[in-house]
Amino acid sequence: MNGDVTSRSTPVPQQTSCNAPSIQCQEQRALNKHEVGWRRIVRNFTPSWFSVTMGTGIVSVLLNSLPYNGIWLYWIANVIFALNVLLFVAGCVVSFLRYVLYPEIFKAMIMHPVQSMFMGTFPMGLATIINMFCAVCVSAWGEWTRNFVWALWIFDAAVSVMIALSLPFMLMAHHKQSELSSMTAVWLLPVVTCVVAASSGGVVADVLPNPHHALWTIIVSYVLWGIGMPLALMTMVIYFMRLTLYKLPPKTVIVSVFLPLGPMGQGGFAVMKLGASAQNIFPKTHTLEGSAGSTFYAMGFLTALILWGFGLVWLFFASASIVQCRRFPFNIGWWGFTFPLGVYAASTCQLGRELPSTFFSVLGTILSLCVVALWIVVSLGTLKRAVTGDIFHAPCLAEIKPKQEEGRDASKAA
Repeated sequence: MNGDVTSRSTPVPQQTSCNAPSIQCQEQRALNKHEVGWRRIVRNFTPSWFSVTMGTGIVSVLLNSLPYNGIWLYWIANVIFALNVLLFVAGCVVSFLRYVLYPEIFKAMIMHPVQSMFMGTFPMGLATIINMFCAVCVSAWGEWTRNFVWALWIFDAAVSVMIALSLPFMLMAHHKQSELSSMTAVWLLPVVTCVVAASSGGVVADVLPNPHHALWTIIVSYVLWGIGMPLALMTMVIYFMRLTLYKLPPKTVIVSVFLPLGPMGQGGFAVMKLGASAQNIFPKTHTLEGSAGSTFYAMGFLTALILWGFGLVWLFFASASIVQCRRFPFNIGWWGFTFPLGVYAASTCQLGRELPSTFFSVLGTILSLCVVALWIVVSLGTLKRAVTGDIFHAPCLAEIKPKQEEGRDASKAA
């Protein structure tokens, strides 16, 4: 008897819902439409995906500038460089579609306390392309590439400054009150953009044909370093306090403990490159005294050596944290392994070139090869989960649904 009643009663609500479409049904169909296929990828394509270009780009830079190199590594670096350009362009296209087709997502992303921080990955990914363009394309494609890459760097520097200043201010003024226990090292991503742009400025200055253009590139790069590096150090103090008071972050974001290596490595590499460029450009442009360039160079090396030593501290903390956690889930945050370790390896190799030192050259080569191995592992894991679609997830979309429900309730009341 109960089974008969159930079988008769169940078709009634299904028939009503199908034959009497309502606002809720239409919204549900629209939601289902945008949660499958390419629309799901576009909607869930967060700025954190540009960390893929950061990791891929630093691998190409390392392979191109290894202390112990070969022509075969040069061609491998070029292939990875071309792949990185393709990934960056694809990321820009998908991001454009995301915010044009779904403009409400942009505000939700900007107001999200974590996802907004990943906007810094865009200029840092572009900076790796600029560095490789200077190393490979300038000598092969002619004089026009020098001014082109300079314009590209100016754009990158401007975007870096906007992100480094605006996102921390929004965290202070517009985001909901944050607990110290919820802080992660992703707070470093916006401010480190200026340090990365400064390091690229040192690379770009070496290829500019006009010494005065190179001089202003060096000066602006020092200013960028001054914006980003102190902010990064202040953020690291807060992060160290968070770790000591509330212990290690959850396993889902444990990889973020490697992020403090980024400003240490990139800051040291930047100040060494700028010092070497100043030593070359200052005498040509009669800037300051004749020995000013050598002073900048010596101070840059000293600063880089200190930052490298400080980086050893964070390398130990990060490695010990990973060992203690043992197992942790794979997600897009695993790309946090590659870029911080990569720029630290680049700084180590640069120290070996400036001394010169066999110790730093060998250590830099070992670290670089470790970064390449990590890049292969993370790339395969990302590709596997991208095919299944499991890795596409945007936490900021959760903020949109409650607002849609509020709008639906308001329309009902009206």
